[in-house]
Amino acid sequence: MSLFRKKSIQDLMTEVGQKNVTLKKELGAFDLTMLGIGAIIGTGIFVLTGVAAAEHAGPALILSFILSGLACVFAALCYAEFASTVPVSGSAYTYSYATFGEIIAWILGWVLILEYGLASSAVASGWSGYFQGLLAGFGIHLPTAITSAYEPGKGTFIDIPAIVIIFLITFLLTQGVKKSARFNAIMVIIKIAVVLLFIAVGVWYVEPANWTPFMPFGFSGVATGAATVFFAYIGFDAVATAAEEVKNPQRNMPIGIIASLLICTVLYIVVSGILTGIVPYTDLNVKNPVAFALNYINQDWVAGFISLGAITGITTVLLVMIYGQSRLFYAISRDGLLPKVFSKVDKKKQTPVVNSWITCFLVAFFAGVVPLNKLAELVNIGTLFAFMTVSIGILYLRKNKQAPKTGFRVPFVPWIPILAFLFCGYLALQLPMTTWISFSVWLVIGLLVYFAYGRKHSNLNQRKEKLKKVS
Repeated sequence: MSLFRKKSIQDLMTEVGQKNVTLKKELGAFDLTMLGIGAIIGTGIFVLTGVAAAEHAGPALILSFILSGLACVFAALCYAEFASTVPVSGSAYTYSYATFGEIIAWILGWVLILEYGLASSAVASGWSGYFQGLLAGFGIHLPTAITSAYEPGKGTFIDIPAIVIIFLITFLLTQGVKKSARFNAIMVIIKIAVVLLFIAVGVWYVEPANWTPFMPFGFSGVATGAATVFFAYIGFDAVATAAEEVKNPQRNMPIGIIASLLICTVLYIVVSGILTGIVPYTDLNVKNPVAFALNYINQDWVAGFISLGAITGITTVLLVMIYGQSRLFYAISRDGLLPKVFSKVDKKKQTPVVNSWITCFLVAFFAGVVPLNKLAELVNIGTLFAFMTVSIGILYLRKNKQAPKTGFRVPFVPWIPILAFLFCGYLALQLPMTTWISFSVWLVIGLLVYFAYGRKHSNLNQRKEKLKKVS
């Protein structure tokens, strides 16, 4: 059936090699690990930890991070095998084309557009909030109308700082992947230093009494907390979108994905333990919990550094998310499912420049005009859906013996892919019904786009039509 037509792994690899203008291979294992940490440590640790502790998990926030971390580690192993096997741009979208066929690949690509696009917009809004806080520290206050998204009741109409940072990041991304990776690495080192500074200062102020009751909302609270803080882990899959720009992807992709995830998981667990040890969890329902905790123990000078670290942290998340979104558009367009303008590569810079600016305008619109506080859950459900599909894809690859014998291999198959699927499915079920309804509406729109444009313009369909004419 034409809906489930597939590309073999060999076809995918050959296509990449045939292109006259390809993406430049410049990234090594260190660049990828930094890209992963750049995407993971940001809004989650600096913003969501407080809300998750106060409303859902209490001091058992540590368990929420462990639960989310396990789901991600299992999924990351599956991603690592695919990224090593199919080092092609597009991440889970491309893997699904090889395993499940066109319609499932399109649905997954559409879901990932939602993930990267809304995550970029949400992160830009978070950046704007921290940046305005930093300006306020110097006595500078922007006019209320341009400080946040469209909410006339609050007197805000457009979030100018969010739009400006998106344009600056896009400009950097169009200058070439190596420059972007270098900028990202510097910012990541600053933000890890800031997180370590919080740990070094905060550990001396922990009051074990604050850890009781440890699980005030029961295990269901821990599970809901895990689904909420899952946003904090989104990003390692963006490493997989860089596959075509990596030197020796069979070796470097798995190192980048797994190393970045493990480093971040350890940091998250330690930070959440110290955070709930310093401040009673009931007081943590604030937008800047890490800085708030330091103000709480009168370490205001460190709190200033934390705000600066949060801004650099959120900047790198934005960089990697917009990068991931543009490379996803590039991969889908190259297959003919989106207009060809998205896969045009600048000959000099070897980056998809036009596509990057289109992505920029879309993300800037949502960040500047639409209030995004309700959409973090939509980002989560899209990511969990992608992780579940990739997990099942590994079982499919092994069953059909499609996977090459070289490169990274998931250990303990079928158990790890099955655990990845079950953990992610369980977390998805913790999300509210409104999220599921919005997600379903997005999928319906995606199917309309596919049947109106993608199915006819698909490269596989064009090839089939040519063969018909010849025969």
